Amino acid sequence: MLGAPMYIVSNPALVGAQCRAGIIGAFPALNARGPGALDEWLDRIEAGNAGEPAGPVGVNLIVHRTNDRLAADLATCVRRRVRLVITSLGVQPEVNAALHEAGGLVLHDVTTQRHARKAVEAGADGLILVAAGAGGHAGTQSPFALLAETRQWFDGPLVLAGAIGSGRGILAARILGADLVSIGSPFIATEEANAVAGYKRMVVESSAADIVYSGLFTGVAGNYLAGSIRNAGYDPHDLPPASGDKELAVSRAATAWRDVWGCGQGIGAIDAVRPAAALVDRLLHEFRAASAAARA
Repeated sequence: MLGAPMYIVSNPALVGAQCRAGIIGAFPALNARGPGALDEWLDRIEAGNAGEPAGPVGVNLIVHRTNDRLAADLATCVRRRVRLVITSLGVQPEVNAALHEAGGLVLHDVTTQRHARKAVEAGADGLILVAAGAGGHAGTQSPFALLAETRQWFDGPLVLAGAIGSGRGILAARILGADLVSIGSPFIATEEANAVAGYKRMVVESSAADIVYSGLFTGVAGNYLAGSIRNAGYDPHDLPPASGDKELAVSRAATAWRDVWGCGQGIGAIDAVRPAAALVDRLLHEFRAASAAARA
């Protein structure tokens, strides 16, 4: 299980708690603001996990040309020999090569077969298939189709993301052929997450019917909580058309994610704000119970 890197929300407290619970914890490098902040965050996570068995830490790099921090953040990941790097919003073979030289594993976010093939050709070790229903920037293809078609030609690591909020969902992804699942939105409603109380409460009180898919806010289509769209002054059922300018994905990110809250469709089972470890325990318990029932 991979704790998905979430803009603003994923912080050292959440990532450390995920790792100590035995899963992969990941965060966007852009969440660590200021010179030296990425080093500091990695130090804090390592210090918090010291002496305890812990899952690996992953860093998400935005490799789009508008990210003027990419070179510096990549250098930090290489120097720190980060074991797992998730790349998004672009393909740069030289980034993959540098990370491989440092012994890192590269997973790339994709939403279509075209993107998947380009990522593998550029040297990605594995793919995170961001299917319909995933929180934040997401694709439109069913996880059944996206995973099945990718597995026909790619035998490397596949991670499925999109509306997975229960242990049964994890089992279903494994049966479909995924090696891991990426879960983000349920972790918004955890004590450690860097989300305001209203955001966490809205995740708990919402369901799949409250998720709106739009490219208006960053230029890249994604899923958002309808209540936050309404609070930002828009009618979630009558949004203006998106501009289609993908460069807005980075340039508008801070405002978009702060005021309009990203969230996926798999939150129907989230009924309270809990510690991250308690959420992991619940998911694992459900997964084991579903596995046992499937074998019976």
